[in-house]
Amino acid sequence: MAYDIRLVKLITGDLVLGKWSQDGGKIEDPAQLQTIPTQQGVQMVLLPFGYPFETDMTGSIDTRHVLYEYKKFPEELKTKYMEASSNLTLSTPGDLRNLQGMMGGAGGDISNLLKK
Repeated sequence: MAYDIRLVKLITGDLVLGKWSQDGGKIEDPAQLQTIPTQQGVQMVLLPFGYPFETDMTGSIDTRHVLYEYKKFPEELKTKYMEASSNLTLSTPGDLRNLQGMMGGAGGDISNLLKK
């Protein structure tokens, strides 16, 4: 199932990623996007909106609390959000190129595994 993932700024100033409801009235399973300054620049962290009291991405936010909706943002953020909210690791077709190498290459001789 494809979700309409959107990045918005709430009237509180929080940046939130979430699944836009079909009727457009709510943002489901919101995650807060926080930026943390580091020596190398800025690092982004996705947390459940209810953190630290809720550790799962659940709940909803009414869109009347949205101040701004970003039209463009990195696809990687969408992927990271989907991984975090579903506890699955998503891969792209390019990630599957080395699958054969990870599984031991091009078949082997199993005769040495058989007892004589």
